[in-house]
Amino acid sequence: MNKTALVIGATKGIGKSLTERLLSEGYCVIMTYASDSETAESVLSLFSFRFPEHVFLLQADSSVWSSIDQIVSFVNEHQMMLDVIVFNAGLTDRSSFLSIDPDAWLQVFMVNVHFPTFLLQKIYPYIQQGGNVVFTGSLMAIQPHSLSLSYGITKAAVHALVKNLVKFLIEKKVRVNAVAPGFVDTEWQKNKPAEIRRNITKKLAVGRFCDPEELTDVYMLLINNCYMNGEIVVCDGGYCYQ
Repeated sequence: MNKTALVIGATKGIGKSLTERLLSEGYCVIMTYASDSETAESVLSLFSFRFPEHVFLLQADSSVWSSIDQIVSFVNEHQMMLDVIVFNAGLTDRSSFLSIDPDAWLQVFMVNVHFPTFLLQKIYPYIQQGGNVVFTGSLMAIQPHSLSLSYGITKAAVHALVKNLVKFLIEKKVRVNAVAPGFVDTEWQKNKPAEIRRNITKKLAVGRFCDPEELTDVYMLLINNCYMNGEIVVCDGGYCYQ
C-alpha cells in the first residue's frame, strides 16, 4: 500500500523537489499552492504523466484561515490517512525596521507559524500512528540578519514549535523535525542580483548555493529515520566558516 504525504507549498523550489522525491519513492502526494495556478497546473501535468494516480493538487493559501478546513475536507473526502506532512510554505517581508507594517508582520506570522500550528491541530486525526511531520525552518532563525526581522523571528518560532510539539504528539508516536536550509538555488535566490549572490557565496565554505535536489536527502533522512525526533537539521554549506 502506498504511503501518503501532504506537502504544504509544493509546486516551486524546495517543495517541488521534495514532492518529486516522495513520488519517486512510491508516495501518493497532495500538493498545495497559494496562488500561482499556471505554475501549479504545469507541475501537476509533469508529475501526473510520470506518476499517474499518485499526485493531487489543491489550492490552499496559507495566509487564509479557511484554507485549513479546505485541506482537512479534501483529506476526509478522499478517505486518506497521512504518513507524512511537510510544512514548506513560507512568507517574508523585507521592510526596514522603522517601516514595518503591523498587518504585514502578522501575515508573516500567519503563514510561517499560525497556519501550520492550527492545520496540524485540525488534521491530527488523519495522521497515521507513527507518522511524522517535517517543517522547513531556516538558517536565518540561527544566524541573525538584517533583511527581514519577521522572517528570522518566525523561523525561530518554527524551531521552537518543533521542539515543543514533540511533547504533544507522543500519544500517536508522531515524530516532528525541521530542516534549516541555508541559501538554496530556488527561483527566489536565482533572481537576486549577481553581486549579492557573489557576496553570499563568499561566506559559504562549499563555495556555492545548495541545489534543491540535494536538500531532499535531508528531508528524507528525517522522514525515514525513526529515531529522529525534535531535531533541527542545518544544511547551510558551512555558512560563515570562511
